[in-house]
Amino acid sequence: MTIHIDASDHSGSFSAYVAEPEGTPRGAIVVIQEIFGVNPGIRKKCDDWAAQGYLAVAPDLFWRLQPGVELDPDVPEQFQSALGLMNQFDQQLGVADLESAIKAARAKLDGGKVGVVGYCLGGRLAFLCATRTDSDATVGYYGVGIDNLLGEKHAIANPVLLHIAGADHFVTPDIQARMHAGLDDHPKVTLYDYPGEDHGFAAEMGNRRSEAAAQLADQRTAAFFAEHLG
Repeated sequence: MTIHIDASDHSGSFSAYVAEPEGTPRGAIVVIQEIFGVNPGIRKKCDDWAAQGYLAVAPDLFWRLQPGVELDPDVPEQFQSALGLMNQFDQQLGVADLESAIKAARAKLDGGKVGVVGYCLGGRLAFLCATRTDSDATVGYYGVGIDNLLGEKHAIANPVLLHIAGADHFVTPDIQARMHAGLDDHPKVTLYDYPGEDHGFAAEMGNRRSEAAAQLADQRTAAFFAEHLG
């Protein structure tokens, strides 16, 4: 189903796809989109979390630019559209919207624990949620530009798991090395490397998916959330 969440800057409200589990949720997970919007792949992520007993919420972060974006990364024109939206996207407002989504999810749980998982652009925003919101546990898949955010690592209070694609053409080996240098000794942060895997390897749809690596990363994420969200 779809719900609407009021933006904290009072500029309007945005939609979020919601997948509900059977029975009482064991926790909630906010799923952060890639640059392709809340497309069928992101909705499947939510449905899968609901099947594991979580309330899953995927907010439409591009709503200020173009509400309801659903793009296919395997269609060149749509991929270019996605890059254009990313370049216009205000990440500060995006984090504020994610904080509103976390609060909305927590309210649905009557105060239970809320985790965050993000992919691509969402992986970067997940790291920012770990430093700027009260997310109870945070996972980022192949987040871009996290090396430029390491100055915020002191603000990480709750557990963080980051999946790094070893052959990521957006996150080159020198960037990966800076991530490890900056985060390996952080008591709240765990990094997993996937040698030879490219950006988007855990996508639910399209040519980017790498099945074995996707399953391994998702199993690690599920165990992480089971430990920290209940």
